[in-house]
Amino acid sequence: MNERLPELYIATDVEADGPIPGPYSMLSMGMSVAGMPEHTFYTELKPISDDFVPEALAVSGLDRERLIREAPHPKEAMEAAARWINGLRRIGRPVFLAAPAVWDGMYVHWYFMRYLGKSPFGSTGSGIDLRSYWMGMHGTEWVDTHKGRIKYALDVTGVPHTHHAGDDALELATVFDAVLKSRK
Repeated sequence: MNERLPELYIATDVEADGPIPGPYSMLSMGMSVAGMPEHTFYTELKPISDDFVPEALAVSGLDRERLIREAPHPKEAMEAAARWINGLRRIGRPVFLAAPAVWDGMYVHWYFMRYLGKSPFGSTGSGIDLRSYWMGMHGTEWVDTHKGRIKYALDVTGVPHTHHAGDDALELATVFDAVLKSRK
């Protein structure tokens, strides 16, 4: 009998310098497997355009000039991310997870498609949105699904939201792991 491997929820966070990919750039991406904090990935990326929104850039605190000089080209960064995700297939089936999935997902899927021609998360790049999942579990309204409220409801402490993609991916993985455990 073939036993299916478990799903691995890949909490993903992106920092970008504008509202959409293409005209603006994804500057960093972090990933962490829910329930398996030893499995993490982080990369910064060279900006793909000269355009940026100063307020968006200020959120991450990343230095665009340093990224232009030192960060890997997006193709290289996305190849490394795909290798990391695909390497997890020996222990489970990767499923994209974000909060909000619309924001992070549009960047991640666009970059995978643009630079690799395919996404390790599938042709649609779809996945799980923390807030929608919580809303469905508890029958709440959207306004009651902010990550901070979920953390408070589940007494998740010690994982701040720093706007560093690696830290925030680990935060999301920790929160989603607590959400899954709360179902039992």
